[in-house]
Amino acid sequence: MLQPLLRRIINPNIKLTHSLDNIPRFLNCISKAAEEEEKTAAAITAVCKSFPNNLNWQTLNRNLKETDIRNSSIINRVLLQLKDPPNAKKVLSFFHWSSHFTNITHQTHTYALVIHILVKAKLIKDASVLIESVLTRSVTDNGVLPLVHSFMNSYEVTGSSPFVFDVLVQICSKLRMIDEAIDVCVCVGEHGFRLNVISYNTLLHVIQKSDKTKLVWRVYEHMIENRTYPNEKSVEIMVDALCKEGKLKKFVDMIDRIDRKRCSPKVTVNTCLVFRMIDEGRIKDGLVLLKRMLIKNMILDTVSCSLIVYGKIKLGELETAWKVYDEMVMRGFKANSFVHTSFIGAYCEAGKVENAGEVFNDMERDGLQVYDETYTHMIVGCSKAGKVEESLNFCERMVRNGFIPSCLAFNEVVERLNGHESVRRADDVLTLLLDKGFMPDANTYSYIISGYGREGDVEGVLKLYYEMEYRKLSPGASVFTWLIVSLYRAGRSEESKKYMRIMKARSLVPLDYTYDAFIFSHRMDKNTKPNQCQPCS
Repeated sequence: MLQPLLRRIINPNIKLTHSLDNIPRFLNCISKAAEEEEKTAAAITAVCKSFPNNLNWQTLNRNLKETDIRNSSIINRVLLQLKDPPNAKKVLSFFHWSSHFTNITHQTHTYALVIHILVKAKLIKDASVLIESVLTRSVTDNGVLPLVHSFMNSYEVTGSSPFVFDVLVQICSKLRMIDEAIDVCVCVGEHGFRLNVISYNTLLHVIQKSDKTKLVWRVYEHMIENRTYPNEKSVEIMVDALCKEGKLKKFVDMIDRIDRKRCSPKVTVNTCLVFRMIDEGRIKDGLVLLKRMLIKNMILDTVSCSLIVYGKIKLGELETAWKVYDEMVMRGFKANSFVHTSFIGAYCEAGKVENAGEVFNDMERDGLQVYDETYTHMIVGCSKAGKVEESLNFCERMVRNGFIPSCLAFNEVVERLNGHESVRRADDVLTLLLDKGFMPDANTYSYIISGYGREGDVEGVLKLYYEMEYRKLSPGASVFTWLIVSLYRAGRSEESKKYMRIMKARSLVPLDYTYDAFIFSHRMDKNTKPNQCQPCS
């Protein structure tokens, strides 16, 4: 309606015919708006005068029965009129009364205003009750972010305190709303607010006790990134999380190998966090966080140097990693088993077993402790490179030094067995490992049985089959195939037929080369022994 007038003011040449006709209507609208504003102001004044007098609800109902406060904007304006801390109790009373008097459900923005006022007046219990109410009412449908944005939008106008976000996180944690609490942490951090350490500890404790333990590291990382630094309680919770994951000993031993002495739980937890970030591929983020920890004296120099080298290795930059390592040695950094083992692992993964062997020899020459992970890298690396004998050598050396290879690592060796001597030796190594408490799986036996089968050693096949049954490991199709074929080739057809029936009874399907082996053996026998029995079917 004002546009024609504005255009006339800007450009005097425009005629005012239609604009002049609209002026009375325009003035009438202004008059009505003024009247509405006067009524609203009167209603707000009446409410504001009534509540400071500590009137009961019945009296308030009589005094304000002619006042229309069903409009949420009027309610919000009343709240802002009474926002000073001395009026906080009256704000809470008005909030409840208005809901009862008008029979309306307050909007999230209204809740946010009242909560801000209560927190500013240090009425934390009352604020907590309202937060719990609005969380259970609105978050299930829309998530927690609309509520957080309502808090953000009403923060300045109420002159609130950042502590309101701490209360929100703590109540979310109390209600076990873990994902919502994390969303609040992230959102308020993005808007420049910093939560206190108690809020983070409350959330960390709840997560650690839940089945979402992995999230505890995400929250701990976010905490340090936002410059809320952990206290003793934070570290205690994180140590409990490490125990729950079964990884505390791993990281205590890792730091022992780096620094050669025990360190504080805080260093263990922070080392674990950076190590996890690097292992997850978030290497640059991990190194940035490491730098912040180093500045705040939250991690040892030797550990930080080792993790920097480890990060470069994980990036695949081995030459750069060696340069960084050499620079650190020149500055007084001492070589350690962790860094050398990291280089060995990288070389083995890249198929450069000779380079890995050189680093392994350097470790032994420099008197560094060779531990289980070092041997595992060499065992797997050599086996993948086709050096089965060297792999078995490392297995034996590992046992002599008090370590036992993992089942997965040993299976990498026996999977690639070739030749009767290597099969027999692998079987001997397995016996040695079993005496030390090694726990083989069905694949371990299957690979060695396959080796014996290829070499035509039926006794070796039978011995390991009986051992599998004794250990209650279920033989698969491959084991039965070599058992049946080996017995048939050895002229023990009745036993071969028996195991074929057992195989079928267990619903195992013979592999293709079972029948191929029968046909081949039958033809060979036909040429040499015409009266030999027929293969089983």
